[in-house]
Amino acid sequence: MKSDGTLHPGVVTSQSVFGAPCWVSLTTRDLRTAEAFYTAVLGWQWVSGARMGDQYRIARVNRVPVAGVAEVDFVARTAVAWTPFFAVASADETVSRSQERGGTTAVGPISLPPGRAALLADRDGAVFGIWEGDLVAGWERWRNAAPSFVRLHTRDAFDAAIFYGEVLGWASADPDSCQVDYEENEVVLRSRGDVVARIHSGAVEAAPDPTVRPHWQIHFAVDDVEACVRAARLHGGTAHQQGIGSMEAALTDPDGARFTVTSRAAV
Repeated sequence: MKSDGTLHPGVVTSQSVFGAPCWVSLTTRDLRTAEAFYTAVLGWQWVSGARMGDQYRIARVNRVPVAGVAEVDFVARTAVAWTPFFAVASADETVSRSQERGGTTAVGPISLPPGRAALLADRDGAVFGIWEGDLVAGWERWRNAAPSFVRLHTRDAFDAAIFYGEVLGWASADPDSCQVDYEENEVVLRSRGDVVARIHSGAVEAAPDPTVRPHWQIHFAVDDVEACVRAARLHGGTAHQQGIGSMEAALTDPDGARFTVTSRAAV
């Protein structure tokens, strides 16, 4: 492993888990405050993302890279948010498929050795990223270290599942592709047997809700949800927990980026 947390080429590539979430990244306007907050709430350690410049950090858990954090210029009006990245075999082909189906491209594809990346939005405006190339920590190590899954909140889960399925190659004939099921009013995505993403829009018989602002929510697996809630409030964030002893809580960092902590026991 290199000093910036990346692996040498040829270890694990996006082709082996294409269609599955493989990385998460935060954009923030205050890198130091973000580092202090996520260290207190999630226990992360930090290393420099040397390839990305001075305004990028890589968060690690037990020396395993789990997330990237980039400081953005407030004047540029870049959204403060967590964004999931999905593994793809070809960034160029994926961008083309997205555009053909009504998606938009914000950035890329651009070269970010050891791979290529692009930032996209689906046809309802939910932002997501794609990654082609070597995976930062290997897929299984990354999943075991921090993120539990990502969830898309959208107006029509079935329509969204068709879009992402066609763009990311879900449920294809390839044996390495992700499997898609419908369970408890959600579209559920599995890769190698693990639940890696969910798409939610309410009960199956309900009409699409025009008030929903489609977005991807990152769920981090933690040992103690209540401890995370207390730490978030003590360090300038907010927390919305569903009752004492809840297995899940929605948190907001000091800059306004939203994410969820989910008990490992519920994953």
